[in-house]
Amino acid sequence: MPSASTGTGGLEQFHFRLIAARGFGDPLNAFAHTMTWFRDRLYIGTTRANLCLLKVHMPLPVNCWPVRCPQDVYDLDLRAQLWQYDPREDRCRMVHISPLVHGRSGQSVPREIGYRGIAVCQGSSDEAPALYVATWSPSRGLGPLILRSTDGEEFIPVSEYGLGNPLISSFRSLVPFNGRLYTAPTGMAGGRANTAIPVVLEGLDPAKGVWRSVSVPGFGNPDNLTVFEMLGFEAYLYAGTLNPKSGYEIWKTRAEGEPPYAWTRVIERGAHRGPLNEAVASMFVFEGALYVGSGIQNGGYDRTHQIGPGAPELIRIYPDDTWELLIGEPRESPEGFRRPRSGLGPGFNNIFNGYFWRMAEFDGWLYLGTFNWSSLAPYLDLSASPGQGEKLGRWIGVDNLVRFEGGFDLFRSRDGVSWVAVTTTGLGNPYNFGARTMMGQGPGLFVGTANPFGPEVAVRTPLGWTYIPNPRGGAELWLGIPTGGAAQVERGR
Repeated sequence: MPSASTGTGGLEQFHFRLIAARGFGDPLNAFAHTMTWFRDRLYIGTTRANLCLLKVHMPLPVNCWPVRCPQDVYDLDLRAQLWQYDPREDRCRMVHISPLVHGRSGQSVPREIGYRGIAVCQGSSDEAPALYVATWSPSRGLGPLILRSTDGEEFIPVSEYGLGNPLISSFRSLVPFNGRLYTAPTGMAGGRANTAIPVVLEGLDPAKGVWRSVSVPGFGNPDNLTVFEMLGFEAYLYAGTLNPKSGYEIWKTRAEGEPPYAWTRVIERGAHRGPLNEAVASMFVFEGALYVGSGIQNGGYDRTHQIGPGAPELIRIYPDDTWELLIGEPRESPEGFRRPRSGLGPGFNNIFNGYFWRMAEFDGWLYLGTFNWSSLAPYLDLSASPGQGEKLGRWIGVDNLVRFEGGFDLFRSRDGVSWVAVTTTGLGNPYNFGARTMMGQGPGLFVGTANPFGPEVAVRTPLGWTYIPNPRGGAELWLGIPTGGAAQVERGR
């Protein structure tokens, strides 16, 4: 099997093995969107044909669209899938595929095009921990659902469409906390990315479909357009918003009493960076602190609200609500001047990192993965994306840009201050533009990628643009294991 350097120059001794390639054999599986561990197996939810869906609802200024798309995106097989990896057998298999249903206009459509949230929870009616999945409905569909499985084989809806709201098209986070589940709407019918219903929803008894709103909209701030991420830390449930006007906010609650619960604001104004910290993209608890990664929606440049391009920051929040800037821009704050403790600027000093997308822990290390938009550079009209990215693209050329910058970054740290690279090349595949989901469990660190560059990708020839099959397109699943040898990437499947 061939191997390649991860871009660390041998500084890190790490071996990554490719478990599943080309979207688990179907390149329309563009994102390994979410994962969790259940009954000694790994479960992964996919989202389909993301770039073709983006072309319909939010087209980018391009010279050529990166992948071939039909005139009607519903001519594609958009049925989302759930996959299971069994480490004992070293085998992946599909355990669920979205059924077809009659959509809003009576036509046959996939019930789900993506599985964005997955969690294990034992609610009040669950006899044992069960696996729950939050879904993404197509714009022609009936709305998202919450699915439940007790055995990891059969997934049954246990909610109304949209939890009773026909305007909702997607849920993002699905978080267990104190025996209950929490989610939030993040999409609206018609393909709109943000929601007019920025609330936290609580599964009081998720097995029976009992859900309720437990926050006031936007926590009282109309500029909080979406509750983007949630996580339990110490005795509180934390929620991070998307706010294009003044930057993200972070709120916490004990989730006690009658709703709406009492919420306390912990962070405001994007940790005093403003709109360049538009959204909370990731949260993770490590060594007694809550780590928060930011991002600007739509890949680091929110054209709707004219924010960016800009790279993400990382902060660390302690139980007493004090916080530190770990990676980002030096600046004034009401508590005094903030300098990044790592000495690193936004995005690990890389303008092409648009999000700090996911974090995980394994073997005493904190891992932080990015979304890196440089893989899109050959297709973009860079004159429509002003800033450092445009200047770099014109200076070194977009082909060299992809060669040196293409693919997500993955860094790790033992203390949140000193960081070393594991890969800066998407594990050797420039089409892996995001570390979309990660989990440290069992044998090592699992990484599920975002790779929507299939089945066919546009390439530039002397005669112009043309589409060719892309054997490296589609989401990938990797397993990383620390070793005593040189850093390697093994592509055997």
